[in-house]
Amino acid sequence: MIVYKNINLNKKFKKSVIAIGNFDGLHLGHQKVLQQAKKKAKINKLKVGVVTFEPVPVMFFNKKVKNHRINNLDQKIDNLKKLKIDFLIIIKFDKKFSDTSSDNFIKKIIYERLNCKFLIISKNFKFGKNREGDIHQLKKNENKFLYKTIIASPLKKDNKVLSSSIIRKKISSGNIQTVNYLLGRKWCIEGKVIKGSQRGRRIGFPTCNINLNDYMIPKLGVYSVNVEVNNLRKKGIANIGYRPTFSGNSLILEVNIFGVKANLYNKKIKVSFIKFIRPEKKFKNIDQLKVQIKKDIIKCKIKNDKR
Repeated sequence: MIVYKNINLNKKFKKSVIAIGNFDGLHLGHQKVLQQAKKKAKINKLKVGVVTFEPVPVMFFNKKVKNHRINNLDQKIDNLKKLKIDFLIIIKFDKKFSDTSSDNFIKKIIYERLNCKFLIISKNFKFGKNREGDIHQLKKNENKFLYKTIIASPLKKDNKVLSSSIIRKKISSGNIQTVNYLLGRKWCIEGKVIKGSQRGRRIGFPTCNINLNDYMIPKLGVYSVNVEVNNLRKKGIANIGYRPTFSGNSLILEVNIFGVKANLYNKKIKVSFIKFIRPEKKFKNIDQLKVQIKKDIIKCKIKNDKR
């Protein structure tokens, strides 16, 4: 897959089938849209591409929105590669782009720069903030700019249209098994291991600490996880929270990787969430905490073995 951080497409990608959207999480609904795009491309012997935006528009329009993303950009790229998309265009979502009118978007980007044959979009697609009528504009300009608009049919689960918003709510409530089902894969947080207070090491349970950055914040507490590091896959236990037993005041993800004692500072690790074990709680002392951690580890190993 070729990744463009501009709209200067190679000639071989002109007259393609292009799907436009945020695609945060690339859940089963998104995958249905992209499969539809791939099918159209195969029938017409065309390339298939995706146009997405960085930062996520809602985070651009509302600076107070911090922890919003289901996946980061690197994960989105990796997942699109696995879906065998031919090319990806990442459009910088800034004030200039957000102020682009529907007419200019169609003429300057869709026609002049992308010059696509088929455009695949969801029925709630908008070019900018609070703008209505964009789909009508696309349909109206099809003959003028020589493309065909296809409104993707949504995927429904439990009689509800599957959306990234639904998955965010499930993450926040700790319903990780449902999240993994709706994503078609395990929900993951990736990041570099940072140096912490080393309390875990002192009490016999060393952890890798990771900042959440823009990721969604799952329900605070303990999770059964899988961890990928240095091309190894290991089982583990994770705690996300403020460490109330130690009067912590910063949110952090701590991961104890079973069977790994190596120094992993500055190493990138991938933490895949399997199941919520228990909420975060404050213990009276460290001894009580250690007893509980041992119980949690036993539960995590059982959950991991049954996954």
